[in-house]
Amino acid sequence: MTDVPDILTSPEDVLTTLHSDGRRRWIYPTLSPGRFLSSRRVVGWILIVAYLALPIVRINGHPAVLLDLVHREFAFFGLVFYPTDTLLLMVFLIGMIALVVLVTALLGRVWCGWGCPQTVYLEFVFRPLERLIEGKEHVRKRRDEGPLSLEKAWRKSVKWGAFTVVSALLAHTFVAYFVGWDQLVTWMTGDPREHWGFFVLMGATTGLVLFDFGIFREQMCTITCPYARMQSVLLDPDSLIVSYDPGRGEPRARRSKMRMAEEADGAIPAQGDCVDCGACVRTCPTGIDIREGLQMECIACTQCIDACDTIMDRIGKPRGLIDYTSERALAGIPTRIVRARTVLYSVLFLLAVSAFTTVVISRDAYDVNIGRVSGDPYTLLPDGSLANRLRFRVRNQTGASSSFEVEVTSPTGASLRAVGTMPVPLEDGEMKRLETWVLVNPADLTDGTVQAEFRLVFGDGTTESFTFPILGPSRP
Repeated sequence: MTDVPDILTSPEDVLTTLHSDGRRRWIYPTLSPGRFLSSRRVVGWILIVAYLALPIVRINGHPAVLLDLVHREFAFFGLVFYPTDTLLLMVFLIGMIALVVLVTALLGRVWCGWGCPQTVYLEFVFRPLERLIEGKEHVRKRRDEGPLSLEKAWRKSVKWGAFTVVSALLAHTFVAYFVGWDQLVTWMTGDPREHWGFFVLMGATTGLVLFDFGIFREQMCTITCPYARMQSVLLDPDSLIVSYDPGRGEPRARRSKMRMAEEADGAIPAQGDCVDCGACVRTCPTGIDIREGLQMECIACTQCIDACDTIMDRIGKPRGLIDYTSERALAGIPTRIVRARTVLYSVLFLLAVSAFTTVVISRDAYDVNIGRVSGDPYTLLPDGSLANRLRFRVRNQTGASSSFEVEVTSPTGASLRAVGTMPVPLEDGEMKRLETWVLVNPADLTDGTVQAEFRLVFGDGTTESFTFPILGPSRP
């Protein structure tokens, strides 16, 4: 590519993944072993197993997590929600939002560096595969910048083949969250001509996953993810962040151990502990320099801490030049855990949890709704009786198979004729409608209406009573 004219070159800082002219700048972060990387690796692989298992493991007969948008059924660790559970879903979302902002206010972007699937899969699956096949970062960078060769071609081919296999696995897992593992297996083992749409879906999803982890990578965190944009609002000076201590590290300067010994003896003016080695920059997966302060691109992965601690050990300085801290702690002021926003977020979260628990405990085993069938509100029959056509919608929320039938108990002499057979079978989570004609004596009406009482009898012996107005002509 030809050099960009100076008139098009911006002197301002741009994203770490872009050159000043807008071209993509590839990042080759080096791996920095240390205490945090070891802990993150354990947490990461536990999460990988969990992410893969959640749509497969069943709790109370349902996947641990299921977001079935087509059938409008949502399962979370044994609890199943339906579109009629609007209040539950609203309280659940409020609770999740309160939890996110509370954790961020206290622990900063710990989710991004330790738990986010983007970070976990990229740092503990895709990049290790890349290092295994293409070698260390400096070797890979030199090869990428060089001309095409046989070695470069076969290494790239093997890498992208491995990436494709892993992407296909993750794509199937991702789709399983929305359709269920049983349905996914049926599609995979069935005739492709009958489920061709599934294969198109999986091909597209695999391609998106491959693009994300193979090409887009850290730009998902620095450009696309809205959480990075929100951190300036969610964080405060007491929030836990990964930060460089300028009071200890500045002025930074490259120097030998002999020169540092002379500084310690007072023979020459002392410099800061930072030896300007650049290890923290080389290891950063988003390419930032942590010494420039808190930045939007920092995902709190702690790689800079491990890299800096290793250098401090080598030069005989104490660890912690880069560490978990807060802006107040860096200023020499004690960090406050209890403060206005954390109290507010905690109260909101506890209220949401309490409301959610209360609604779940009080939720009926059967969700029943009675409504009118579209058309005339009533019909006068030749025998003089009055008929209303009603629809009973019943959903089974008991966790087991059941059935239901409908009886009318009031007013006296009223009768019910079902459009279909009773009892109506109901599988767990299934919702069915039953249309009925309800016949009453017009003499029972007052001002054109009478309250009818219905009793629903379920297969498990449960009975529930409901009232619904029966309409008819008003008397002059």
